[in-house]
Amino acid sequence: MPRKRGLGTKKPRKQHKGMYHPPSQVVGGHDPESIWNHMLRFSRWQIERSYSPYTIEARERTLMVFAAWAAERGLIRVQEITRPILERWQRHLFLYRKLDGEPLATRSQIAHIHPLKAFFRWLARENHILYNPASDLVMPRIGRRLPRNVMTIAEAEKVLSQPNLELAMGVRDRAMLEVLYSTGIRRMELIHLNIYDLDMARGVVMVREGKGKKDRVIPIGARALQWIDKYVADVRPDLACGADDGTLFLSTFGQPLGADRLAEIVRECVNDSGIGKRGSCHMFRHTMATLMLENGADVRFIQAMLGHADLKTTELYTQVSIKALKAVHTATHPAKPIRSRLAAHADAQHIAGSAPAGDDEAEALLALLDAEAEGEEIWGEDA
Repeated sequence: MPRKRGLGTKKPRKQHKGMYHPPSQVVGGHDPESIWNHMLRFSRWQIERSYSPYTIEARERTLMVFAAWAAERGLIRVQEITRPILERWQRHLFLYRKLDGEPLATRSQIAHIHPLKAFFRWLARENHILYNPASDLVMPRIGRRLPRNVMTIAEAEKVLSQPNLELAMGVRDRAMLEVLYSTGIRRMELIHLNIYDLDMARGVVMVREGKGKKDRVIPIGARALQWIDKYVADVRPDLACGADDGTLFLSTFGQPLGADRLAEIVRECVNDSGIGKRGSCHMFRHTMATLMLENGADVRFIQAMLGHADLKTTELYTQVSIKALKAVHTATHPAKPIRSRLAAHADAQHIAGSAPAGDDEAEALLALLDAEAEGEEIWGEDA
């Protein structure tokens, strides 16, 4: 029997699995032309232009790793970094081995290079350096990553059944899992959900300032809404304390859940289910998209739910009606649709007026989800 998780089963927090720890003393901290000081200026520039805090934080961590590597080789100033130096950094990433002896995945290597390209592009544009040494860097080619860590319907239901419903936190955790499974929203989007973002009557949820600071309205299944209703009625009033800002899912201290804590909760449920797969919040996002594709949903509707503006740089849609999107969600999502799947699917096809997605478009969508998952694994980003 799988162990039921609930309050009091929290595991010690794992240490961040990055390549290096930030140096105890910043090398070149007193030199205005050092990589470190220019990195601080770059961060302030991004803040002034309303970049996502998570993007800024992820870039800072990557740049600190590079700065530490460069400092070990006596390279302190940005003017000392040339294209051959950056190519040496690429070779270092390729040859690097983690604690378990495994090399960095190709997407992990790219995730360490992209922030450098943005950093040096900014340095050249602001005339801090004469030319951009990263402009002509050749990025590693990404192969198809198989197998994808996607759950079947039976496995998803097994994970959903893990929270101990006799405990208040178990009801909360079940509601969170149901929302992830039904909507496929990102981890940070779930954390920022507000009570007033839910429209129970229409069966939709407003995701405010998702990735790229874009809002979107997406369907949510009846079963997920029932669990939210139970949580809001029976559990949340006891958690909310002081000035309640309306955040939907709260911690035992009445505060919004942290990203790491949410990932830990979901990961524990996946591990305790005994399905033999590893994953966390993004696993539900990928599972929802895959199962809806298999059930005949058009890729454009899944794009709208996931918040993807384009695939392979080709915009496939401009705006999708929420009525049509709701019909497609009801027809293709496996979590017990209200109407029969056959009747709902007929309605969805009538409203959409289109055939299911082609193999190329579906593969592009799943590849993009793989890239998101890789980013979450590397830095814990809002993927």
